[in-house]
Amino acid sequence: MSNNSLILNLHNLILFTMKIKLFFILFVFQFSFAQQRTCGTQELMQTIMNDPAQRAAYLEQQSKFEDELQKLETNGFKNSNSLESINTIRIPVAVHYPTAGTATAATKTCLRRLAQRQIDILNADYNATNTDISNWTAVSSLFPNSTIGNLNVQFVIATQNHPAESGLINGDLAVTFGTDFIGAGDRFCTNGCNEDITWAGYMNMVVTNISGGILGFSPLGGQPSFGRTVVIDNNSFGATLSPSPTSCSGFGPAAPYNKGRTLTHELGHFFNLYHTFQACDGTNCATSGDRVCDTPATNQPRYDCNAADNPPTPGGGNPDLSTCGFTQITMNYMDYVEDACMYMFTAGQVTRMRAWYNAIASQFTTTALSNQEYLENQFSLYPNPNKGSFTIEFKNMANNFSVEVYDITGKTIFENNYEQSSNLTQVINLDKPSSGVYFVNIKSDKGMVTKKLIVE
Repeated sequence: MSNNSLILNLHNLILFTMKIKLFFILFVFQFSFAQQRTCGTQELMQTIMNDPAQRAAYLEQQSKFEDELQKLETNGFKNSNSLESINTIRIPVAVHYPTAGTATAATKTCLRRLAQRQIDILNADYNATNTDISNWTAVSSLFPNSTIGNLNVQFVIATQNHPAESGLINGDLAVTFGTDFIGAGDRFCTNGCNEDITWAGYMNMVVTNISGGILGFSPLGGQPSFGRTVVIDNNSFGATLSPSPTSCSGFGPAAPYNKGRTLTHELGHFFNLYHTFQACDGTNCATSGDRVCDTPATNQPRYDCNAADNPPTPGGGNPDLSTCGFTQITMNYMDYVEDACMYMFTAGQVTRMRAWYNAIASQFTTTALSNQEYLENQFSLYPNPNKGSFTIEFKNMANNFSVEVYDITGKTIFENNYEQSSNLTQVINLDKPSSGVYFVNIKSDKGMVTKKLIVE
């Protein structure tokens, strides 16, 4: 064989090897990308802004929001650490499963449990009572201008005065199956999707299969009066259930997005929060980037959840953690990290969300919520604090009621249904609970009420 032939064969071999390596790199990149969090809010907003009527309504609502934000900042809302003078927000929620119309009764019961599990997670995340918020202590010194935010909100699945078209009666949870809420093929609000005027006044959440690898999407600054909704992929909604069954057929949240944080993130958009990685152009932090001054500016998202980088350390070898001259606040719910590594809102973000709520509060149908004062007067819970054993005593007969106890992570540790009971008192014994704060949901034909429980 001539030298020229040897050189040509060697050249071809090198090219072949390079192609194999390139193919492998592209394969790994595509596989990794498929595992990353993706959010469809930006695409949805482009569609909304291209519609003259929707654009006008959006801009009008944003103007009201800016007025409310200025009032709160003038009054020093974000610098207040006391919640005693701040009224708790109570928001009526409706959860919709459009693809579960033919599900069995058992599956529908499971999906109602899944919906409540997700709501428990939201209440923990938005009130800074989630257990992983304690991770902030180790990293707070890296963010001297940031503090934990607490919205002081209670999301409640509605139980009263449902739309007549829903077929639900008083006492039923506002959880629907098979409703054509967003329309086939209308993922991003063409032809009036992403809203249903029948459910105007509720905080609507639609759980369905979303194509294209997107985990969820929401309008940036939602409007309940339009029946606007947050949409979450069926593999990213809720978390593992307890007791068995631990998941619902076709709706099992999949790792690494299996802790309910996708809805925490998307609901942040509904309450007018941008991504923390919106931009860092060096201009006024109140009017550029994510418009929040206590979230360090960055122009790129963080996707993974590497234990070596969480908590982050300055100069920790990962450029994502130090973009634009700041340590990136990767644990924020409005970044793109995996569920296990996002655990907080900042006080500035809470101010912005509170201002949005103030601007749209009148759009919520509060009559969809049960009469809290009436329900609380119908029973007593004692002793509280206790060692894990307590009594619930009803003043009047409740034909059917259920008791659910969950911890501050939203994990259910006790659940039982009591049907046609003639016993006005029920003794609840928890199985070796740890000391701490728990919550008790008591549901009857009159609605639902939540009590805080202290285990010593």
